[in-house]
Amino acid sequence: MTDTTPATPHADENHLIAERRAKLAALRGQGIAFPNDFRRIDYAGDLQAEFADVERWTAEAFDVTPRRVALGGRVLLKRDMGKAGFAQVQDESGRIQLWLKKDLLGEAFDVFKNLDLGDIVAVEGELTRTRTGELSVKASSLRLLTKALRPLPDKFHGMADIEQRYRQRYVDLIVTPESRDVFVKRSKIIRAMRAWLDARRFLEVETPMMHYIPGGATARPFVTHHNALDLELYLRVAPELYLKRLVVGGLERVYEINRNFRNEGVSTRHNPEFTMLELYEAYATYHEIMDLTENVIRDTALEVLGTTQLEWEGQAIDLGPRFRRWSMTDAVLEHNPAIAREDLRDLDRMREHCARLRIPVKPSYGWGKLLLEIFEKTVEHTLVQPTFITDHPVEVSPLARASDADPELTDRFELFVGGRELANGFSELNDPEDQAARFLAQVQAKEGGDDEAMHFDADYIRALEVGMPPTGGLGIGIDRLVMLLTDRASIRDVLLFPYMRPEHG
Repeated sequence: MTDTTPATPHADENHLIAERRAKLAALRGQGIAFPNDFRRIDYAGDLQAEFADVERWTAEAFDVTPRRVALGGRVLLKRDMGKAGFAQVQDESGRIQLWLKKDLLGEAFDVFKNLDLGDIVAVEGELTRTRTGELSVKASSLRLLTKALRPLPDKFHGMADIEQRYRQRYVDLIVTPESRDVFVKRSKIIRAMRAWLDARRFLEVETPMMHYIPGGATARPFVTHHNALDLELYLRVAPELYLKRLVVGGLERVYEINRNFRNEGVSTRHNPEFTMLELYEAYATYHEIMDLTENVIRDTALEVLGTTQLEWEGQAIDLGPRFRRWSMTDAVLEHNPAIAREDLRDLDRMREHCARLRIPVKPSYGWGKLLLEIFEKTVEHTLVQPTFITDHPVEVSPLARASDADPELTDRFELFVGGRELANGFSELNDPEDQAARFLAQVQAKEGGDDEAMHFDADYIRALEVGMPPTGGLGIGIDRLVMLLTDRASIRDVLLFPYMRPEHG
């Protein structure tokens, strides 16, 4: 089907808008602008699926067994042939062709004549199939429900400006089927993860978004002010400490899927607000939580995509085999032959290695932080297939339980796929005295210039003093998981409304 040529990047958009406003003014004069009495019965995609058998559902078959339909949608294509014409409309489920004839529509044929691309219509009629085999609605009624004042992008070029797609997601969803598919899959991914956890007796909860004390992660918070109470509050960087309070209270398997906020840089991997799944299970160690992480991600991929074999940014990734488990120490040593094992806890030697690798460091960094910096610089990007990196230093894991085998390391893991961190978990620290000491170390780090260090949370210590059972915890970045399962390179591609600088001012 050919179509009326919509606006091009060089068209006088103001002129086109003026023409459409004039049409809307005429509709207002007739008292028929923006009607709200149409009730949809059918969906384009459902009809396409139901009558997909071309050999069975011929035009003659529809004559014998008429199928009346009533559907609404946005006009994407229009072909005017005088006393007849075709249009294509799109609803949330898909697209379908309309076949419009003056002798069937009568005065309503003028509605078709005056349609612009982007207008939203209601159509009633009978299904048929054209000579080319396309399922169509032979319209007996056509009404304009919404007059679109702004033209859609040219269908051959779409929204070529990626920034415009982010800013005007409402247009992007109309004209870019791939974008729509990403966000439909995002919803299915979250729904599948919820169902997986619910089936295993996890309880979904909601915890505060505004905190008196920022905590649960090492990050710089957003600050706000409560006028009535005259209190400085922080948008949460993580729900961790509240969720663990619930474990203390006897809710032994809890999870939350919600937003976190971190006042940090914007990149292809980071957005100031992002969605996390965070969960806690009493009487589980980080080994069981690694198993859980692997299984929920694998099963979600199977549920939504029907496969565990993916491609992400040109890299083949298989979620099917058991994920590799590799200690941070061994990973750093394998990728850095110049570093000897005895160097790892020698502060001076680690600083020398960082200088050689051109890694900027602060005077307050201990050997554990330096080890992490070297890992992130030399190892992280190489972890294409799913890999659990384990046994992080205590210095960079203030909420994780210390290892029984080595008290300077923790029972912690991070999952990397495609060279990016996807999840973080550990056996939780439930010793209130150890936790208080680590909070104090974080306070000292903050006083030494570390903006991301944690505050001292006395109420959380009080909760631990009531007694928290041995517990395993997990956080999965939903946005990054969606990026993986939909093969998107930027976090902005999987957020409906990513953060952007204001267009003006």
